[in-house]
Amino acid sequence: MFDLTAKLLKKCEIPSPEEALKGRSEPLFIEDTNIVTKDNMKRHAGTLEKEVYLALGCFWGAERKFWNTHGVKVTAVGYAGGYTPNPTYEEVCTGQTAHTEVVKVIFNSDEISLEEILKVFWENHDPTQGMRQGNDVGSQYRSAIYTVSEEDLQAAQASKEQYQQLLLAHGFGMITTEIEPLDTFYFAETDHQQYLHKNPNGYCGLAGTGVSCPVGLI
Repeated sequence: MFDLTAKLLKKCEIPSPEEALKGRSEPLFIEDTNIVTKDNMKRHAGTLEKEVYLALGCFWGAERKFWNTHGVKVTAVGYAGGYTPNPTYEEVCTGQTAHTEVVKVIFNSDEISLEEILKVFWENHDPTQGMRQGNDVGSQYRSAIYTVSEEDLQAAQASKEQYQQLLLAHGFGMITTEIEPLDTFYFAETDHQQYLHKNPNGYCGLAGTGVSCPVGLI
């Protein structure tokens, strides 16, 4: 029991850049096409589009939540927020890369707003849990929002402040979600892309707090 507890505690610690696994210089090979949306997962936002990178626990269920959201054009899963270049899934799961599991989301801003994307984000996990989501324990399951523009960063920070007040009113603690500009996003292996489309009965541990984040809050 002690060994198990020690291992879990270790997975919840963020290593320093010097302690992190070394990774590799070459990116992992993945297919280009999202098999659900039929769009190119490797592209960036185009005209009238925005992109944001969201971590809300195991990325399998999180990606499905967003590809089923109206106005979302591209989703892909990967790793961000850490130090190890081009990490593998197994490396991230050790907790020694400092990355968290994220979903890349590109959406048409004429069809859905960042505000509505963040509503999906806040309502589908518990952002007060720190280095875990439910039974999924480790730094790779921490909550995070990584943005590609200062405007979106400020909007995300404002949404956190507003949603925090609602959570406190419902008896929850302080939000632990990281909100930062995106540094580098590394694609996860093809097997993990659109995993729950390929494996409909696969694991999904997403669970929200039950506290609604109404549109127009931000």
